[in-house]
Amino acid sequence: MTTLPISVSTNKKTDLLALSLPQLQQWLVERGEAAFRAKQIYQWLYKQLVSDFAAMSNLPQALRQRLTNEATLGPLIVRSEQHSKDDRTRKILLELADGKLIESVLMLYPALGESSARATVCVSSQAGCAYGCTFCATGQMGFDRHLSAGEIVAQVLYFARELRAAPWTAAGLPGSNAIDHITNIVLMGMGEPLHNYDNVLQALRILNSPDGFNLGARHMTVSTVGLVPAIRKLSQEHLQVNLAISLHAPTDELRGQTMPVNRKYPIAELIAACQDYIAATGRQVTFEYVLLSGVNDTPSHAHLLGELLAPLKQFAHVNCIPVNATSAGYRPPGPDAIRTFRAILQEHNVSNSVRAERGDDIAAACGQLRTRFENRQSQS
Repeated sequence: MTTLPISVSTNKKTDLLALSLPQLQQWLVERGEAAFRAKQIYQWLYKQLVSDFAAMSNLPQALRQRLTNEATLGPLIVRSEQHSKDDRTRKILLELADGKLIESVLMLYPALGESSARATVCVSSQAGCAYGCTFCATGQMGFDRHLSAGEIVAQVLYFARELRAAPWTAAGLPGSNAIDHITNIVLMGMGEPLHNYDNVLQALRILNSPDGFNLGARHMTVSTVGLVPAIRKLSQEHLQVNLAISLHAPTDELRGQTMPVNRKYPIAELIAACQDYIAATGRQVTFEYVLLSGVNDTPSHAHLLGELLAPLKQFAHVNCIPVNATSAGYRPPGPDAIRTFRAILQEHNVSNSVRAERGDDIAAACGQLRTRFENRQSQS
């Protein structure tokens, strides 16, 4: 009895969205195809945004059939899609090939003052999350698995196709320019991106490729709960992405109550890693700070946060985020408390902004839609 090589006997198809252009060239050459076909395929995937090999009309019919037989394009099933009342936030629940559920969000921003119109995709990097932050719905569901680079890329392409087919114009703003393409991505969906480091970096490089989606690295943001070794590793990558740190408390005692990761990487180590990142890249770091009423939003907390970040000078920016309601029962502070908190940070010369609440009517915070869906499924 002859044993076939694994590459021949397996029926698993290759997800082309997980491949860089050189990898796709190699994949084709290994199958006796011409390497130049890879650029043609990349054009169809990332410029024309096709989702079907049959549409790649400049490829030979035999190659299109071979691609259909041996490859896939980020197999995702949309289980639910919800739009906010103002249509500025759209959320999808996606089922992966193995049945795992993830979420992606499209956030649309009309031009305002000197700011251009933006279409930002909030991307998931894992099914579930291993880090257990108490205010996060994803953190409360546990970790299932990492997403592949292709599964990350596919989320962006889904919304890119949607906008290409139906460009968005803000209701009530006549004459505003329609948005027909993705301008930004943030890895702030389900999961910890730096826990899935290799696949996340692969996806970012694919989306950044001039031969492909061609999204500038400075329009990409990676958010982390504070994995110190990975932050230092990221600082050495030749990819100018933005870094956001989920901080959420100015002291180890308080941060440890809501973010278990702080026991492994306490604040002093985290800030030191951020200082190294700034020194290596010359880029500003955003500190995400979810405001929990009565927990971390008092004037004394604001002063402590200002003292912590002031040494970073212009390289630190705080993004104040009123908490979304989750099963943990936290409440957002009122507008007066938020204004006071921000004013104190300003006293310490720490720049800051407040994130506008987006998509509350469609459970847009990461993990909320999946939680609701699974609850309904278990009750039916």
